[in-house]
Amino acid sequence: MMKLQTRQRRFALLRPHDGDRRHEQGFTLVEMLVVITIIGLIMGLIGPRVLNYLSESKVKAAKIQLQSFGSALDLFYLDAGRFPSTAEGLTALVQRTPGVAAWNGPYLKGGNVPNDPWSNPYIYRSPGERGAYEIMSYGSDGQEGGSGIAADISTDNLVSAKNE
Repeated sequence: MMKLQTRQRRFALLRPHDGDRRHEQGFTLVEMLVVITIIGLIMGLIGPRVLNYLSESKVKAAKIQLQSFGSALDLFYLDAGRFPSTAEGLTALVQRTPGVAAWNGPYLKGGNVPNDPWSNPYIYRSPGERGAYEIMSYGSDGQEGGSGIAADISTDNLVSAKNE
């Protein structure tokens, strides 16, 4: 009998009493809605800034890749005595092309020509409009022209940006 009473006391401590329910802690629906609203306002103010920063970093990455292509093309020129033709394209930097005896490539790391940060291929022309070659990306929209992050990025833009 004594053991039974001891067990009942132990279990009584574990289960809540009906009269103690008014002291339970928790959040009300109004409190939850206020918190969700505050989080939504913060995301509405900060979210566009973060997205703008990410899109600007893609433009910077494209400019860095164009500079890397320029260095690789200069090395190709030193070895072959000419720049790759438009038909050969940038793949001449990673694969031997017929008619180039002194090819010492690949001139790009990884052995392949990367796409621009928007997953579109770079456009290569030789001769270019203002130089021996021109490499360009059509920006985030993938179409010629545009403004802002959708603006075209080319080796001509890099040269004019350095001169300003």
